Amino acid sequence: MQQAGGGSETEVTWEDQQNINKFGRLNNRLHELEDEIKIAKEANENFEDASNELILTDEEVMRFQIGEVFCHVAKDEVEMRIEKMQETTAKHLEKLTDEKESVLVEMAELKKILYGKFKDSINLEED
Repeated sequence: MQQAGGGSETEVTWEDQQNINKFGRLNNRLHELEDEIKIAKEANENFEDASNELILTDEEVMRFQIGEVFCHVAKDEVEMRIEKMQETTAKHLEKLTDEKESVLVEMAELKKILYGKFKDSINLEED
């Protein structure tokens, strides 16, 4: 396989192709992670809003959605469940953010390698 770059041809080795493929997979994972992070942030905000609403209410028994069903649950238990869901979501968000950072580092290393060899004949940037 040959690629033309600036008037000269640069041979694409098997290793180069593996690096290009790996970059593509990492780029796809980066987009998935960004979507998952957005969803986790929205869920965290919703839990925060629900927690704030609980503070304002006077009722001792609340309707709480479990799956597709609403159940009557004591206010204290609802507060505990919301707090636990917030903690779980925050841990998940932290895990996703850490994975995103490692993907970005790995992509930067691959960019350096690939741009070093192919210069302007390869485009790894988002449009």
